[in-house]
Amino acid sequence: MNVSSAVHVVGASVQTQIPIIIAELGPIADRLQLAREAIDELRVSHPLSPTSNVKSAYMSPWESHLLNPKLMPLCASVVDIAKAAAPKAWSGDLGALGLDLRVLQCWGAIYEQADHTVAHNHWPADLSCVVYLEAEPGCAPLVFSRDSVYHPRPATLVMFPGIAMHEVPPTPGRRVIVAMNLFKQLALKPAAAG
Repeated sequence: MNVSSAVHVVGASVQTQIPIIIAELGPIADRLQLAREAIDELRVSHPLSPTSNVKSAYMSPWESHLLNPKLMPLCASVVDIAKAAAPKAWSGDLGALGLDLRVLQCWGAIYEQADHTVAHNHWPADLSCVVYLEAEPGCAPLVFSRDSVYHPRPATLVMFPGIAMHEVPPTPGRRVIVAMNLFKQLALKPAAAG
């Protein structure tokens, strides 16, 4: 007997409080500047935006960090921020659990007048984030729900579980962002001293 044909799956929606991390990134301004340069360079080397729910003036390829090494320092900082936030935000020390985090997708986007992103999530990513490199006053917010709206500020990171639904309404102003998807993986154990 095929079990999957005998099982009836019923979906449900549950309202829950999902922790969102907000970090001010002023201390790593040099990494933000490198990321901004990378987006401009990617716009020249890879001018076609991929098909996605991001409706922006430009979106770089999904794995831009592998195409332009200037994004790697920011990726490393985001992983460090996630590890530092994990015990408080998600009640778990990744290192103590034998886990590490890895950025598998990283892309940049330039939003201008009326650009937007339709409602979506980043599953199966464990964590996702957006780093605001530029954000004009009054530009469109990051909307998780009617009660959870984040108004962008330059040099700020917003990190959230990959399952969190979110969207960006049409923007009246310019925003330049880097977004990332982070995945848990088994931590590499150091080689035994011999």
